[in-house]
Amino acid sequence: MILITGAAGALGQLVAAKLANRDDVLLGTRTPRSPAERRVDFDDPASLDFTGVHTMLLISAGYGEDDAVLARHEAAISAAEKAGVRHLVYTSLSGDGDHLAYALAHRWTERRIRRSSLDWTILRNGLYAEFLAAIAPPGPDGTIAAPLGDGRLAAVAREDLAEVAARVVTAPQRHAGRVHELVGEEPLGGAELAVAVGGSYRPGSLGRTREAIIAAGQALPFQVPMLVGTYSAIAAGFLDGTGVGPNALRELLGRTPRSALEAYSTAVAAANPADPAEAASTAPPSRGTSARPE
Repeated sequence: MILITGAAGALGQLVAAKLANRDDVLLGTRTPRSPAERRVDFDDPASLDFTGVHTMLLISAGYGEDDAVLARHEAAISAAEKAGVRHLVYTSLSGDGDHLAYALAHRWTERRIRRSSLDWTILRNGLYAEFLAAIAPPGPDGTIAAPLGDGRLAAVAREDLAEVAARVVTAPQRHAGRVHELVGEEPLGGAELAVAVGGSYRPGSLGRTREAIIAAGQALPFQVPMLVGTYSAIAAGFLDGTGVGPNALRELLGRTPRSALEAYSTAVAAANPADPAEAASTAPPSRGTSARPE
């Protein structure tokens, strides 16, 4: 059996949809509602039962402080070892993300997986193009005022990352011991985002943005530095895709990646107006990324 953890989350739902025609897939969720779902709650380690699972997709559970995230991932990996899971696939953070506040949990988990008794594959996902719609939405007058400076983000359509994950978990041995970098091929900056939505770009400051996030009252304390740090890393040019190894996205998809700019525009249209503080629930950790939570 293949188990997808975090199957109720944004990424997990897309992976599950791509594997919906298979009868050997279990969906891990805290609140199962059908025979195809199994209760998986990393905050309740004693309840974790991966019996019968040969391949597990561990979608990072990064919604929390680092110690909480590390405890969740430790519980999941230990339970997988105990149950005899053969192969673990983990959705991590792209290699250029080490400047981000949420990178530590990902790198710790990668190290723990390498030390485990499991075969493994690590998918180092770039930040979602849809995430840009949350942190850099156009205002009522069409102006994007996010503090992105002149930086760019090698954003990826979430759908593409889900497709890669589905391909890997159904043929895991082809990817055993591999770390796949998965970032966008066309980095996006404020100017490109503004053109896509027919608006304009006026870079804001990190200080004013931090104040606005706090004033909105929707971000938890640990999420504020995550958000501000993400803006800062983009503006400083650390997330434009040039700081990673070979990009495996196109190879693993077997086609041209989806347009990240179109994914951004679609997300803006669906969520407009968006509040940057809402990004705290999707920031990868979590992928990531806080990691993508269930």
